[in-house]
Amino acid sequence: MYIKKIVFLVLLSLFFTTPSVAQCAMCRAAVESEGNGVKAEAINDGIVYLMVIPYVLVAGIGFAVYKMKKK
Repeated sequence: MYIKKIVFLVLLSLFFTTPSVAQCAMCRAAVESEGNGVKAEAINDGIVYLMVIPYVLVAGIGFAVYKMKKK
């Protein structure tokens, strides 16, 4: 029952996310000064993508360890 609650909360948090702005102030000013808003958005998406990968890897390793301990 406890695992079902955790899975439900994780899925719920995935569906109700807020947009994040991951650029530092200096990076944003440098990119936006060029006048290309699409490029600034692409750089922001790249920063968020790079930020998420370590969390996904740690979660995968944690899940694998959990499965091994459960057996």
